[in-house]
Amino acid sequence: MQMTNHGGGTVLPFRGISPQLADDVYVAPGARIIGDVEIGAGSSIWFNCVLRGDVNSIRVGQGSNIQDGTVVHVSRKTHPTHIGNDVLIGHMAMIHGCSLQDRSFVGLSSIVMDGCVIEEDGMLAAGSLLSPGKCIGAKELWMGRPARRVRVLEDAEIAAYRQGVLGYAELAQVYLSEAQQRDGKDDQ
Repeated sequence: MQMTNHGGGTVLPFRGISPQLADDVYVAPGARIIGDVEIGAGSSIWFNCVLRGDVNSIRVGQGSNIQDGTVVHVSRKTHPTHIGNDVLIGHMAMIHGCSLQDRSFVGLSSIVMDGCVIEEDGMLAAGSLLSPGKCIGAKELWMGRPARRVRVLEDAEIAAYRQGVLGYAELAQVYLSEAQQRDGKDDQ
């Protein structure tokens, strides 16, 4: 992975550790990525997000999108943050010292706290709070403050969320291409 134009966001080292982003990662203007952060191919970090890997690490897989205004942080020495592949995180979420497995979904304005896990295809509904150490099982829907299991998601619902991930991946590449054209660095 090398540092290229990612769309206009700020990518900063901390204590000598620089974020590592795949070439096609989109980082929107106003977003900040700091320190021990790795982001995989095709992922997108949208306007005014903060990913702060200062006292532990943040890992984001391939094809994931972290939407506008979301904060991703860690706990000192105890809880890094791991975001898998094809994860969808809605606007204004707080992701802190947790693990979001492949294809998990975090709704708008939700909070995921230290030690939590959202398993594959699991969903935390909009506005919910997943308190420390809780685990949303595969294909489960949880909601509320504090969040509780509501039901198992239907296959059609999961398919719709996966389409949302693909839509964001396509949109991110359009934004990235336009940013590179503006800067005269279009490699295509």
